[in-house]
Amino acid sequence: MERDDQLKLYGLVADRLKDAHTRVRTLQVPEGVRMALTRKLLVITAAAKHDLADAARRLEWFMADLDEGRYPEDVHTDRSP
Repeated sequence: MERDDQLKLYGLVADRLKDAHTRVRTLQVPEGVRMALTRKLLVITAAAKHDLADAARRLEWFMADLDEGRYPEDVHTDRSP
């Protein structure tokens, strides 16, 4: 039974990651913000390989931030490269 639960969680996390990547790609935000969000998603994706439950929690927090419009600041706001 535990294996079935694990497989369901993998499926859920995979679907949510796909949705998160789509949402980030379509956001109307500065490129620096999009890059920061994408980096966060890549970290969550990498974490899923080692600790699926933790990655699922982090992904839920990430999605809640997106839903609330809480984005990282644009790292290039001073116009520097």
